Amino acid sequence: MKLAISATGPDLASPVDQRFGRARYLVIVDSPGQQVLQAVENQAGMDAAQGAGVQAAQKVIDAMAETVITGHCGPKSFRALNAAGVQVYLTEGGTVADAIARFESGDLTPARGADVDGHW
Repeated sequence: MKLAISATGPDLASPVDQRFGRARYLVIVDSPGQQVLQAVENQAGMDAAQGAGVQAAQKVIDAMAETVITGHCGPKSFRALNAAGVQVYLTEGGTVADAIARFESGDLTPARGADVDGHW
């Protein structure tokens, strides 16, 4: 299963970025096993005045990830991911490796919707 984790850096030791759309990287990992398949830079999302979440969602969809793990997910990105069949899981802090371990052990539950308001 391919996971996409919002992160401040490109590897397993990087902290999870609490912002999905404005995360510096989307680390794509094969689970189980925690093998990094790619680290997608998200500079365009970081610099976007609006639409960062939807842009990041499209990158996840293009990478064919089935699951997103992030700190927070806004309404537009949640809808885009949900429409593509991508499940969203929320986590607090830790590294990419920590988030994957929590997911694999069943400590994370799927988000039922966006947990933050959109930005204008």
